[in-house]
Amino acid sequence: MKIRTFTYCLLVLAVCACNSGSNYQGTIDAELATGIRNDSLFLGLSLGMAEKDFFTVCWDLNKEGLTKEGFSNMTVQYKLEDLQEEGYYDFYPFFENGKIKSMTGFTHYKAWSPWRKDLWSDHLIEDCRGVFEKWFPGNSFFSIKSPTYGKAYVKIDGNRRIVLYINDDQKVNVLISDLTNLDEILKPKDQK
Repeated sequence: MKIRTFTYCLLVLAVCACNSGSNYQGTIDAELATGIRNDSLFLGLSLGMAEKDFFTVCWDLNKEGLTKEGFSNMTVQYKLEDLQEEGYYDFYPFFENGKIKSMTGFTHYKAWSPWRKDLWSDHLIEDCRGVFEKWFPGNSFFSIKSPTYGKAYVKIDGNRRIVLYINDDQKVNVLISDLTNLDEILKPKDQK
């Protein structure tokens, strides 16, 4: 659990440091000002969902054959149907006080190999952007520059922020969080 907490904090800090430009912060301010709550995630999951309910939903999805155990048996794996090549989304929530605070995970193509440049993460991130825009209608993703990860995409709808960024040659990380539920220490300095 300590590793997950450390990873979550590292991800949030990296995302918050991504871009202090007015477009990013302006979008956050404008979306939070709407007062709209978007807690829905995917597959019947949502931000704020009780930990017990998360496991019940995942158990039912597994029985239906829609999900299975993912990477090192530490994630839930879901086959992404809308990618140009067969791929998967491995995810797992970060819980706080027994409720989903954020959803972390990564996507990858099944047939990735070092010689298949068309399946590297720079192509996958564009493919994933389309899938997540279908899953989460509303605002479009916009590009930001991360000092750590390079190009990243952010989508903000009300309180829900979705960030896609390249992890390595094979994976695109996905972080979905509630902007109204971030720890004070993890907020950008100009947002405190």
